[in-house]
Amino acid sequence: MNNKDHFFIWLYAAVITAAEIITAYYNPLYGIVCHVVVLIALLVHASLAYKQAINLVYLSLSLAPLIRIMSLSIPLNGIPIMYWYLIISLPLFAAAATVMRFAGFKPREIGLTLGNLPLQLPLALIGVPLGLMEYLILKPAPLVTEFTFQHVWLPALILLVSTGFLEEFIFRGVMYRAAVETLGKWYGIIYISFIFGVLHITHLSPVDLIFVFTVALLFSMAAGFFRSLLGVSLAHGLTNIGLYIIWPFLLR
Repeated sequence: MNNKDHFFIWLYAAVITAAEIITAYYNPLYGIVCHVVVLIALLVHASLAYKQAINLVYLSLSLAPLIRIMSLSIPLNGIPIMYWYLIISLPLFAAAATVMRFAGFKPREIGLTLGNLPLQLPLALIGVPLGLMEYLILKPAPLVTEFTFQHVWLPALILLVSTGFLEEFIFRGVMYRAAVETLGKWYGIIYISFIFGVLHITHLSPVDLIFVFTVALLFSMAAGFFRSLLGVSLAHGLTNIGLYIIWPFLLR
């Protein structure tokens, strides 16, 4: 990869960061416009670099602005918030699967395998303290109105699949594979973790940005070591379940 490619991937990272800052602190509509411009630029750039390895980085990176576009542009008024995650995840799953297919990645190559179960399951439990730590940082309102099995099981399942597995599929699966293959292992891990982190600017917490970036590094290393998304997906899902369902009730 030449200096020009290095320049462009960090330029896109900077513009995505700027778009997130505009979305969070200024005007979400202008933020969407910025993300649309970035998305189009990435797709055009990927097509122009079709026969070069860097095109896979551009193509997979297009999923980052798409996440914010989908989260802000789909009309969800009148729909219970717990279903928002499910509805938004459907086009994102389709987009990530399309990028995976176009790039020629096989399921095993992006971690869609069980891996070493005896080690994956303890890894998943890391999500419990991580959820507590992030709750203490953000203190969000609970996603459900009552803390009973009847009210909790479906939102928990949605968070597990539509945030935990989806985001790991995108970032530690498709993006990780494209970045590591082109940029190298550690460069790719740091770059993808940075992109994952800046997409949390809308939480309006600098401390949470540091926390999320650190967790992204941890999850990337774990996914690479185990060559599976199972453990990190469960850990990610448990983090969000704790953040939005369990800890808001237990510690209110």
